Amino acid sequence: MKKLVYLIIGLFIGAILTYYFCPREPLCKMPIKENIVVKPPKDTISIAEATTFSKNWEKYNPKEIDSSLEFEGSKKQTRSVWWSKSDIEEYLAYSKYGADSLHYNFTGLRVYFANYGTDKGKPTKRYRNTLFIVPTGNKKQAKASSLNINLPPDDGDIPLPPLNNGGGGTTGYP
Repeated sequence: MKKLVYLIIGLFIGAILTYYFCPREPLCKMPIKENIVVKPPKDTISIAEATTFSKNWEKYNPKEIDSSLEFEGSKKQTRSVWWSKSDIEEYLAYSKYGADSLHYNFTGLRVYFANYGTDKGKPTKRYRNTLFIVPTGNKKQAKASSLNINLPPDDGDIPLPPLNNGGGGTTGYP
């Protein structure tokens, strides 16, 4: 019975010491979500600039595209392409994995303007504008070398299938 009392006292003292000496974040130092300031990325543009660029696309886009669309039964050209957040996240994960398996450093994404042309397999997309996304990067090189030459990396397209088939929009920005 005497040993049980020492055991209980030891557990009690251990619990008190653990409470006071274990590191934990004080409540006053915990971040408050309302005070977090998220700055826009360095290459963002204003909404006014985006609106001007969108109007310029309509103004300076070749009129031949419009006339071919009207001939095919469509009234408006594709002005935008939309991918869901999950599609983008899935493609990013795929690109990272694919680049690694092909021994590339995955450094970014490149967006290409494109047109379906006279695609006979997809009559609804005939002559429609589109965009597709391609992962970019450079070949991984061995760290050990007899020559220590630091050349700038060549961020070319990684040979992986591009992301396409986003939803097309026909209205301008915004």
